[in-house]
Amino acid sequence: MDKSLIAALQREARPLETAEDFDFLLDCIGSASIVLLGEATHGTREFYRLRAAISKRLIVDKGFDAIAVEADWPDALRVSRYVQHMGDDMSADQALSGFKRFPQWMWRNHEIVDLVSWLRVHNQHVASPARRCGFYGLDLYSLEQSMHAVIAYLDQADPEAAARARERYSCIDHFAQDPQRYGYAISFGMKPHCEEEVLRQLVEMNRKASELLRTGMVPDEFFYAQQNARVTRNAEVYYRAMFKGRDESWNVRDSHMAETLQALREHIGQSTGRPARIVVWAHNSHLGDARATEMGAHGQLNLGQLVRERYRPGESFLLGFTTHAGSVTAASEWDGPAELKPIVQSRPDSVEYLLHQVGMPAFLLPLRGHDSALARVDGRLLERAIGVIYRPETERMSHYFHADPERQFDALIHVDRTTALTPLERSAPWHHDEPAETYPSGL
Repeated sequence: MDKSLIAALQREARPLETAEDFDFLLDCIGSASIVLLGEATHGTREFYRLRAAISKRLIVDKGFDAIAVEADWPDALRVSRYVQHMGDDMSADQALSGFKRFPQWMWRNHEIVDLVSWLRVHNQHVASPARRCGFYGLDLYSLEQSMHAVIAYLDQADPEAAARARERYSCIDHFAQDPQRYGYAISFGMKPHCEEEVLRQLVEMNRKASELLRTGMVPDEFFYAQQNARVTRNAEVYYRAMFKGRDESWNVRDSHMAETLQALREHIGQSTGRPARIVVWAHNSHLGDARATEMGAHGQLNLGQLVRERYRPGESFLLGFTTHAGSVTAASEWDGPAELKPIVQSRPDSVEYLLHQVGMPAFLLPLRGHDSALARVDGRLLERAIGVIYRPETERMSHYFHADPERQFDALIHVDRTTALTPLERSAPWHHDEPAETYPSGL
């Protein structure tokens, strides 16, 4: 490893130890109103704690209006009602009980319980209900829940419109519990797709929203139902795309996240009189600009890229997170139980290993506008992405990709050794014993 490069990175790195260190990060963020906070895994305690600490500072010091996360709209909305002192839930744990599907540990964990409890207390001191900080979901997996939420709202607000929605959604309703079956049936010509029906429902609700906006404001409850109609429409497109290729379905999902973020920003802005300030939590792979990765070269786009393209320079800030070693909560296969797994030490040709050489337990590396030494690295570095599934035995193929982190992010936080997130519901494979340092090589 080039010693002069390491020395340059050591000069640039800012240790994360005191409140003043976070002051520097807030200075880097500046006037950005969309701050995207990443994670290199979906199961690392330090990433959740750091994102919570940064989010609190953005809410208190910079007046941020909402946290938007890589989660389903209906489940997150239940949490939002709780933190904004609405709904029937009596505790953070109860408010989070809507998160039932895999990977449950991403949102039902102790760090999120603490954050949700803090948000509720914070909102107690906000005089106007319209200005209380919310908690919202950006994802699109809630096909069945979202369809039923649209109908439930319309049953109360407009029974005739509810009848139309029920008829339109009947096309897909019997597939809603297992929407992958719907995509499979479409791909093999076993069923006509329902694209026109779910789109017709979204168009009707968008038209109604425009009428409401002309006469004043779109009520929150209508906006929530409209968003559920958006989820239903985009989820239908997503499940059809699943059998056409990974890139196409990935692009549908991240485009939906960007669309939801924009809609949320505009809706909250009706109350605040300015574009909403939103902090976003998602995996690095969603918010590190895809144009700086090998996936982007293959045709993938992502949320971070779309935000940079759609908003003015300086209006967004993309913060990535990396780790060298430790443990993580992840599954071995989709829908599998949460396991406490060791993280293999990062590869010598990776950005994680380069940052490990800096020799600090945790630090911030500013990139945008700082002429970082990362820009002088010869050749592309590998970067690791651990999602809800982690397979150490095939790590190079399963979890590494080429990327240019200096173009991908505006700053990086590196935590050299991390620990696994503790789920509220611990499965049998999840235990407290730290795995041996040498796993899985035995060396």
